[in-house]
Amino acid sequence: MLVDDHTIVRMGFKMLLEASGADIEVVAEAASGDEALALLERIQPDLLVLDLSMPGMGGLELLRRMRARDDALRVLVLSAHEDTAHPRRVLAAGAHGYLSKRGAPEALVDAIRRVAAGARYIDPAIAQKLALAQLGNEPSPVDALSEREFEVFVQLARGASVADIASRLKLSASTVGTHLYNVKQKLGAANQAELTLLALRWGLLEA
Repeated sequence: MLVDDHTIVRMGFKMLLEASGADIEVVAEAASGDEALALLERIQPDLLVLDLSMPGMGGLELLRRMRARDDALRVLVLSAHEDTAHPRRVLAAGAHGYLSKRGAPEALVDAIRRVAAGARYIDPAIAQKLALAQLGNEPSPVDALSEREFEVFVQLARGASVADIASRLKLSASTVGTHLYNVKQKLGAANQAELTLLALRWGLLEA
């Protein structure tokens, strides 16, 4: 099952995967997190290819909700984010693989086959960054954020309002406001513009 808000991207992935061999079949597509959750009520795919950056419910929140419903579903996250914070978060949330959208087309096929077979897969370049960060004992400043604070931080940095985030994450505005206060305190940011600059500096947003 493919989950990506760009129709052309999903079409390209589908054509690539269906041409790769009889062992891979695209059984469903979703353009949003809410649509994906609704489809999963009826369809039981073996593996989900999930984009992180979608309007509405983000990929990280969707992953969290899916894993709570079905712990057996294999999930490969496909993202343009090549920092170390996003892969660490999604793998901790239950994803089985993380692949950069900038990778070669055959890498997607290889990653799907490995994850479907029960293995884990991390994009080699990102895996190197993760290993170097760990060896160098250089934690990212956003490591101080909780999972929910990280989700709120990224959406705020993209320009979403507190009301937007509350609606997307199904939280009260006051709860989001509390998360926003904690994020600002932990990251030393005074306002939303500074949060956006920090996210760009740390590679958490696509410039």
